Amino acid sequence: MSLTLIKNAKIVNEGETIEGDVLINGEYIVDIDSSISPKSANTTVIDAEGKYLIPGVIDDQVHFREPGLTHKATIRTESKAAIAGGITSFIEMPNTVPQATTQKLLEKKFEIASKNSYANYSFMFGGTNDNLEELIKTDPANVAGIKLFLGSSTGNMLVDNDAILEKIFSSTKMLIAVHCEDEQTIKNNLASYLKEYGEDIPIEIHPKIRSEQACYLSSSKAIELAKKTGARLHVFHLSTEKETHLFTNKIPLEKKQITAEVCVHHLWFDESDYEKKGAFIKWNPAIKTKEDKEGLWKALLNDKIDVIASDHAPHTLEEKQQVYTKAPSGGPLVQHALPALLQAHRKGKISVEKIVEKMCHNPAKIFKIKKRGFIKKGYYADLVLVDLYSPWTVTKDNILYKCGWSPFEGTTFYSKITHTFVNGYLAYYNGVFHDELNGKRLQFDRTNE
Repeated sequence: MSLTLIKNAKIVNEGETIEGDVLINGEYIVDIDSSISPKSANTTVIDAEGKYLIPGVIDDQVHFREPGLTHKATIRTESKAAIAGGITSFIEMPNTVPQATTQKLLEKKFEIASKNSYANYSFMFGGTNDNLEELIKTDPANVAGIKLFLGSSTGNMLVDNDAILEKIFSSTKMLIAVHCEDEQTIKNNLASYLKEYGEDIPIEIHPKIRSEQACYLSSSKAIELAKKTGARLHVFHLSTEKETHLFTNKIPLEKKQITAEVCVHHLWFDESDYEKKGAFIKWNPAIKTKEDKEGLWKALLNDKIDVIASDHAPHTLEEKQQVYTKAPSGGPLVQHALPALLQAHRKGKISVEKIVEKMCHNPAKIFKIKKRGFIKKGYYADLVLVDLYSPWTVTKDNILYKCGWSPFEGTTFYSKITHTFVNGYLAYYNGVFHDELNGKRLQFDRTNE
């Protein structure tokens, strides 16, 4: 087996940072100590002096567009961008073409990833108004969870039948992840602004169409239903301060039946950025006010919000440059999500330890992912070395997404991912990728589900 020794690192794990060494044997971490000597002449030694060693990020919400939408992205291109951004595992959403709404179609996506992914992977099964029979066949040991769209977004997977929704919540013990926006509120708002502006609605109106009320109505309804049925609920991409009050920080994460996620773009941008960025920051749910952004930060830091994700959702430049009603929502983020959070750390907004908790530990806990998300003996060596003092600017030349653009273009980040290990294999080093695809299918420790 190949041996790799990472020496003199600032090891970030479970709320503390210690200086020390980590020994990798094959796929696994086999030793962590203040000083480890090479075990043989064949040991590869990496001097990490001054760098932080963190667990590989687990991104619990991405859209890699394969199959069917590969003009926007592929599993190969986006997983490559992900490891350059320190993301070693991802959970991908079902709104591809065809949608992953049968077990056969879901397994087809796993098959594609097994041949093409640089990072570890899982996929969500997509619930609809008429596939409950297929949904309950989902294997909890091999599939991340169930995804429900309670508001329509990219792709038409809206679940809008209340009786069926309750049946889904009552019929599975698996984690149910939800996109929460009230469809009727959005339709009413859109109709009003179409009457005023026609198709070319100013982008600044987006958060008024996909409003605070639309988000809160849907989130509160989902939470009420989860409490009624005992379902395990995870609410994706909170975008309003008001929604944060629906969640608790009074109990440990392991005991929460209802958890929440926030995405990088809702922590970074606010409505004042629409003037400059236009539809390049058009997301569903919409980026909203500065007060919403600050409320999300507060809830993240006080543990009402449990996870930070990217909601990486690329579209082509041509698609994003259309008029409001035709420009799709979503943007690429996996390469820049961790650097953006490290930038917030540099500004005193969040500690490195808290970033690791929200991007590495908590996704592993919430989804019960086996042997990932921590720097521990016996765990897979999904590891990332970060230099907090190595500035670089996002340009067309260094963007790795297939779509070729980023909402962070022109931004100078002060922290750089220098090394990314996936299952013990050095997959990325200072801009250079090793060609071997080493991603594995994630496994889940859910013996009681």
